[in-house]
Amino acid sequence: MIPFNRPHLTGHEIRYIQQAADQGQLAGNGAFTRRCQEWLQHTLGAPHALLTHSCTAALEMSALLLDIAPGDEVIMPSFTFVSTANAFALRGATPVFVDIRPDTLNLDERLIEAAITPRTRAIVPVHYAGVGCDMEAIGTLAQQHGLDVVEDAAQGLLSTADGRPLGSFGRLAALSFHETKNVISGEGGALIVNDPALADRAEVLWEKGTNRSRFFRGQVDKYTWVDLGSSYLPGEITAAFLWAQLERAQEITAERRRLWRRYYDAAAALEPFGIARPVIPPGCDHNAHLFYLRLPPALPQTEVLAEMRARGVAALFHYVPLHSSPAGQRLGRAAGSMAVTDAVSGSLIRLPLWVGLQDRDVDFVIEQLTEVVAARA
Repeated sequence: MIPFNRPHLTGHEIRYIQQAADQGQLAGNGAFTRRCQEWLQHTLGAPHALLTHSCTAALEMSALLLDIAPGDEVIMPSFTFVSTANAFALRGATPVFVDIRPDTLNLDERLIEAAITPRTRAIVPVHYAGVGCDMEAIGTLAQQHGLDVVEDAAQGLLSTADGRPLGSFGRLAALSFHETKNVISGEGGALIVNDPALADRAEVLWEKGTNRSRFFRGQVDKYTWVDLGSSYLPGEITAAFLWAQLERAQEITAERRRLWRRYYDAAAALEPFGIARPVIPPGCDHNAHLFYLRLPPALPQTEVLAEMRARGVAALFHYVPLHSSPAGQRLGRAAGSMAVTDAVSGSLIRLPLWVGLQDRDVDFVIEQLTEVVAARA
């Protein structure tokens, strides 16, 4: 079986974890945490970055920082992971789902304005598969209506749009280092604070609502509870593991892009069967987080995936749309038609892509898919 994902290790993870242990600090906000945060700030050109124990935590911090409250509305795609909506629903806000573009599968910027109401507080674009949303259009719309933008850049590390890193456009952004991402720490994430006015409070929320960081900098003689917050820090073991990955992030991304391109070129042979390859718009330099294909209606997704598994390939579907989920129907609402989202959810398949996958594996996957498709044509 060719697995869908296999975590890639650079070879330095255990050594750095041992260093963290030798330094005698295993709780968060130690030397490795600071090293990772500085790397993110430099790479994204961000004034402030905070490691978190997950991307979910970074999104929850975003909702707290923006003072999202019951009755507020937050616009987002339905074709996303549940954390995008949960973070704001936990504050009592209503996720308002807008359909996605049929090319990039990102939030359709042309449909956002019609979803804005007097209760709208923020827009949360999700950079699907590491391909950037139209952030210029979204940013302009947000500015016109006085809304905040929070980028869900869980899949977007080292991708760019119009020459700028994903995660650098919104007032806030959230990254993921889950083991299924390009750069990993098992579980992990980061909050990117692009608005310096939010930096001090972000640090307080991150430190469980205390001014503990100011205490360690010698700015106060005692630390105490000053605001809302929670335990959002990862431990130093997680940060040490992550640092070994960030050191090699460019190399990891380059290899994933090479494998992605091999898939893309090989999958051209499937287009006569009505199978669509990913679309990368001009100005986007993606990180090859996912390679997916879209099946025509005549090819049932579940049957194709079952046949691929029987042939030794762990291909997968992706999101069940949030607007059609039990919690999404109870806690959120759809703004207009979700036709593209529904069609994509029922037709998209993701193929194995991870560092260590061999060229012959890529060729095998496409060969098996071609046989499955040809047998049904």
